[in-house]
Amino acid sequence: MALLLNRADIQRLLTMKDAIEVVEGAFSELAAGTATMPDRTVIVDPDVGGWIGFMPAYLKSSGAVGVKAETVYKDNPKKFNLATTLGTIILLDQKTGKAVSVMDAGFLTAMRTGAVTGVATKHLARKDAKIAGVLGSGVQARTQVLGMCAARKFETVFVFSVDPPEKQKAFAEGVARDANVKVEIAKSAEDLVRRADILALATTAANPIVDGDWLKPGAHINGIGSHAPGVRELDLKTIKRAKVICDSRKACLNEAGDLIIPIKNGEYKAEQIHGDLGDVINGKVKGRTSDTEITVFKSVGLAIQDMSCASLVYRKAREAKVGVDFEFG
Repeated sequence: MALLLNRADIQRLLTMKDAIEVVEGAFSELAAGTATMPDRTVIVDPDVGGWIGFMPAYLKSSGAVGVKAETVYKDNPKKFNLATTLGTIILLDQKTGKAVSVMDAGFLTAMRTGAVTGVATKHLARKDAKIAGVLGSGVQARTQVLGMCAARKFETVFVFSVDPPEKQKAFAEGVARDANVKVEIAKSAEDLVRRADILALATTAANPIVDGDWLKPGAHINGIGSHAPGVRELDLKTIKRAKVICDSRKACLNEAGDLIIPIKNGEYKAEQIHGDLGDVINGKVKGRTSDTEITVFKSVGLAIQDMSCASLVYRKAREAKVGVDFEFG
């Protein structure tokens, strides 16, 4: 029997602490060579503003194997009362290849992305960081704060977005409650960036929203919003000032406009990328080497994150007797 899990089931089962633990392990596996992860296959349908991605991965040591189908349809909220981003995961049995679970991937995707920010913050940010900031006030921005707060204890988290003030206020109040941290709304993106020791970018911006001159010495930036070749959140000055660590150098050079655009313009070289997060975790590559160094973690999102979290959710669901059993035939 396969297990069907909806969003509410996963919200009940998946904590940020657990997600960070399994995601860190997944990146360690990838760097150690015990994970197989083909490139994301993408289909774009401009007629309906649709983006469709298929993301398979196999984590041999932990036994997680499956595929996520993720879609981004910009008109969904307005025309169909649906979320812009939707996803479904099919989790397979390692020994037989049989589908053991089909689960909603919306909440899980947000959590695994927040989790990788937690992992990157743990390994790259200054130990004495006290002020965090997040640009954006959507679902993903929320889990970015949760991920950062799981890795460091902050005096204050600043938030700012282009959303109306009432939405920013509601976001700040919700994050303060969920993360048990003091949250304030910044006056502007510049005001937020100048204050932050650790920064997360979780926007849909097509052009840079951060000026590298705003960054404090020793700042750490988690860039997760832009994941297409033609868009970027970080400007050239930021990239050139920073030690850049990727979730996957290969994936970023295929999808991350933050790096692809300056490389195409001849302003930055792929060889300047310092390394991958998994290699930092495994001690093969040095991360931060001083308290004044600026670090950037650039993520486009990897299937190993999805499969590690999905496998955890499935195990917890079986233990808690959550979900609906079904047969395909």
